[in-house]
Amino acid sequence: MTSTPRTGRPKKLQLTISESQRTELEEIVRGRRHRNLVFRARIILKCSEGISNTAVAAATRTTSFTVGYWRNRFIGGGVSALWDEPRPGAPRKIGDDKVEEVVRAALETKPKGATHWSTRMLAQNLGLSQSAVSRIWRAFGLKPHRSETFQLSKDPYFIEKVRDIVGLYMSPPVNALVLCVDEKSQIQALNRTQPILPMRPAQVERYTPEYQRNGTTSLFAALDIASGNVMGKCFRRHRTAEFKKFLDYVDSQVPQDLEVHLIMDNYSTHKAAPIKQWLLRRPRYHLHFTPTHSSWLNQIERWFALLSARQIKRGSHNCVKELESAITEFIQTHNANPKPFQWTKSADEILKNLQRFASDTVATYTRNQ
Repeated sequence: MTSTPRTGRPKKLQLTISESQRTELEEIVRGRRHRNLVFRARIILKCSEGISNTAVAAATRTTSFTVGYWRNRFIGGGVSALWDEPRPGAPRKIGDDKVEEVVRAALETKPKGATHWSTRMLAQNLGLSQSAVSRIWRAFGLKPHRSETFQLSKDPYFIEKVRDIVGLYMSPPVNALVLCVDEKSQIQALNRTQPILPMRPAQVERYTPEYQRNGTTSLFAALDIASGNVMGKCFRRHRTAEFKKFLDYVDSQVPQDLEVHLIMDNYSTHKAAPIKQWLLRRPRYHLHFTPTHSSWLNQIERWFALLSARQIKRGSHNCVKELESAITEFIQTHNANPKPFQWTKSADEILKNLQRFASDTVATYTRNQ
């Protein structure tokens, strides 16, 4: 009687893969995000071809033991069994009381001779390591080295103005144009005193902090909230006369059959007598003033931030004319593919958030006195 030779260690369990599992394994291999997981997925895909563990090990450059281990893991738990099991890690050495002490010190105290704690200063003061303090700060989102500015508006008509302007954003009137208008004044034409070194692999762009001032210009701009288009003009001076010229330019670009709503801040130029006379002769124009210290309500400010970040901040210009040409080019490029800003918060949400912020500010101020 002839016996069939054995070709390897017999497998106690048969490995079968469903179509959904095969698809998931192939996606893991293509993704290449987790190297170990990709390696295990390749082992299982090879095993699904019906070959021995030895053959799979040779194809994946590993050992038969490893192939058998992950084969059995997959048979017992599917694709999820190929992931690493959670590890308990080392036991904590810093108790809750010490963590609370670090947090309280960062929030409620100041070091002697300084305005804020650093991780090293606080670690030395509390007898901890710098890395331990750093981990605790990250866990609680504490950043004593950073600060921000804020300004609460004292406008007596703050609520009414917020509702008025947000209403225009979220429900603009029919057969009308809503324009956010403002000026970006005193834009400096700066020329670096040494050549700018371009970006290279593993090396960012570099430029000298020294510069020459070659004059200034002021940009008057109006943003159409519906289309995202921007109308802009540069002037060498920033006066009522220039603002009136800009309004003439806007009037020449806007269809005569549309009502126009202008959202502006409380700058004195916007309320000067010549501007009031200009508006009286054009009753289709309606003004909406933002509350004091609330420029964030004017969407043109967001567009000015884009202009600064993408064109002005890193620019180098030999004269004001070059600067104005660069600004004009930015406006033309923007208008070639405009994208309006999407205003999402209602007036009630804004007022509720401001009320909560004001209450927290008062409580913090009172507690620190």
